[in-house]
Amino acid sequence: MKRLIRLNVNDKLYEIAVEPNRTLADVIREELGLTGTKKGCEVGECGTCTVILDGKTVNSCLVLAVQADGKTILTIEGLETDQGLHPIQQSFVEKGAVQCGFCTSGMILSAKSLLDQNPDADEKEIRSAISGNLCRCTGYQKIVEAIASVKDRGPIS
Repeated sequence: MKRLIRLNVNDKLYEIAVEPNRTLADVIREELGLTGTKKGCEVGECGTCTVILDGKTVNSCLVLAVQADGKTILTIEGLETDQGLHPIQQSFVEKGAVQCGFCTSGMILSAKSLLDQNPDADEKEIRSAISGNLCRCTGYQKIVEAIASVKDRGPIS
């Protein structure tokens, strides 16, 4: 039996009826059409489905949609502004931290969460923050450089 939930996703309110066993990742992708949240391993190991839920990164494949009822969610689609790409997104482009792109949204949201909490994060803290996000293309160095270069630009929003 479906349950009615309310989600605030990227500053837009949604009221949606979901089966109690549907994951947040499935609802974000299939019901809301926000396909920037990728589905990879579906067991919380790869981080491709990372979103920010009430200010904290979560693997949306491990969160039931009903658990997110009434909460605020930020997906990669919510980062871009009227002025263009978010500084973290721009830095990933400039530093060549994007190859196949499959891990990118999760990496960027993990980076945003870190820099929101600790704008002066050092390399060790950056590596720790993205340790739950697997990348098979870049070797991580360009990703770390991209995140570090954002923090060197000053406050981000």
